[in-house]
Amino acid sequence: MTRIENRPFDTIKVGEEERLVHVLTNEDFSALAAQAASFGAGAVDPEVAASPTYAADAAQNGWASALMSALIAGRLPGAGSKVVRQSIEASAAVAPGDVMTVVARVMAKAPNGRVTIEARATNQRGELAMAGSAEIVAPKKTIAAEPPEEHFVREKGRRYRTLIARTRDLKALKTAVVHPVDEASLIGAIEAAREDLMEPVLVGPEAKIRRAADAAKIDIAGYPIVTTEHSHAAAEKAVAMARAGEVEGLMKGALHTDELMRAVVAAETGLRTARRISHVFAIDAPTYPRALFITDAAVNIYPSLLDKRDIVQNAIELVLALGIATPRVAILSAVETVSPDIRSTVDAAALCKMADRGQIVGGILDGPLAFDNAVSLEAARTKGIVSPVAGQADILLVPDLEAGNMLAKQLVYLAEAEMAGIVLGARVPIMLTSRADNTIARLGSCAIALILARHRETQTP
Repeated sequence: MTRIENRPFDTIKVGEEERLVHVLTNEDFSALAAQAASFGAGAVDPEVAASPTYAADAAQNGWASALMSALIAGRLPGAGSKVVRQSIEASAAVAPGDVMTVVARVMAKAPNGRVTIEARATNQRGELAMAGSAEIVAPKKTIAAEPPEEHFVREKGRRYRTLIARTRDLKALKTAVVHPVDEASLIGAIEAAREDLMEPVLVGPEAKIRRAADAAKIDIAGYPIVTTEHSHAAAEKAVAMARAGEVEGLMKGALHTDELMRAVVAAETGLRTARRISHVFAIDAPTYPRALFITDAAVNIYPSLLDKRDIVQNAIELVLALGIATPRVAILSAVETVSPDIRSTVDAAALCKMADRGQIVGGILDGPLAFDNAVSLEAARTKGIVSPVAGQADILLVPDLEAGNMLAKQLVYLAEAEMAGIVLGARVPIMLTSRADNTIARLGSCAIALILARHRETQTP
């Protein structure tokens, strides 16, 4: 497990912030209360911890005190901190599935080594759910410590939070949100706007958009609405806006994927480039030590060899833009040897040779590889596979959409992974989120789109 360093008093600056995004679960309402005590051990002054007020607050606001303590004891200032005074007030009801964005801000430093920190937590609707403050004796020296055990802090979407942090100095992406007539798509867009990831332009039937906002108690005042009659018209209008340079990206709302993609791939009016359009799932799997990308599990049903060449190149360029140097690409099949009876193994061999000849650049390819050999060094060693990709793949190229879609969803529902999605190969990035996605997955998609768009600007001659 990677060790993390604290923030000694001399390095802390007034005004700096730390942020944590956490999806509340059923277990949290009991486990987080225990977590607060775990973090408080050795950090909270014994007299404070023993007071009836502290005990009552911890009992009532277990989730709030735990998340605030996670930021203080885990990150700002971190190991060696001692809380001498703390107050927390929960101001909104919470439930499993709520996405809490907690921001801790340094408000003051005193000569005696004490730091005052204020924290605020908002839910996915932008409602204030918790406000608190703490006076802390900050550590004097750097201490490297193990991060909290995952069963105490199961911070879903950790890699997405890292990506979001990388966007802080980037201009938000002006984005057409296509047919946002339900709570999920509206929340995703507004939360992304609050995180400065996008400037949403809501495209669809205005009356339906406003009814959905009213029903979900979401404030959309200040966000422009481009009125259309129905979802088909919304897709066509959003694509026309992107084609004209009026928006820099698209985000799927409450419409079917094929409705949006039909407008995107239209020969005369769409957003095609010379490259095949494809989709990438960015997977945050807690048990895998690397970021993981699966392609193509949403757009190309049965891609040809040349389609796969473009699909791989699209994914490599995305991963490079996200800061992973020389990504490793595993070309998946059911077996590790080339068999003329299994087309995906023949395609894998051809793709590897295309990479050798410079027809695919920027990454290291190997295949065919079975899934276990692609992600497990032990499995690869057991089968005697010597490869720079096996066991440490960054990108998984699946044989077809069916296999990819099942693989991605198995990781989500059986391995507690999070899944963000983006469409590549078009003139602008397209956030092809699912109506089943939670807010943190939608924010992850937005962060990826923003980083990619700004990276492309730096590559333009």
